[in-house]
Amino acid sequence: MPEYKLKINGEVKTVNTDADTPLLWVLRDELGLTGTKFGCGKGLCGSCTVLINDEAERSCSVEVSKLQDKEILTIEGLARDREHPIFKSWIEFEASQCGYCQPGQIMTVLSLFNKHGKPSDADIETALTGVLCRCGTYPRIKKAVDQLFENRG
Repeated sequence: MPEYKLKINGEVKTVNTDADTPLLWVLRDELGLTGTKFGCGKGLCGSCTVLINDEAERSCSVEVSKLQDKEILTIEGLARDREHPIFKSWIEFEASQCGYCQPGQIMTVLSLFNKHGKPSDADIETALTGVLCRCGTYPRIKKAVDQLFENRG
């Protein structure tokens, strides 16, 4: 099997896997980073969202062979900064219920946060509808996101 060096959460990791292995399975099975969730395996639900070069991407749809020289950030990497404003906002508005979709929601919002000073409601809505939440916590998530950008100024 080919060897790949991936920069994940600021650290270079070496994995031996098939070229077409989805990043999701490398993260979960090879590296033990289970915060990124499996939802549909087709890139539709958003539970597996990570940042690749600051862009929200579905890790179930990205082949490991396409990730050389890319920066990958997972929920575990973001969680190292417990004081990040996203976490504070999520806690304040109790955005999570069962929590399964939350890594995908948070990483999607982080991509938006890193790109925009103050995104439009349409930008926020587009980002949030890309990650399915079976518990229906969208209103709380939206409040948390609105507060996140309001606090940013």
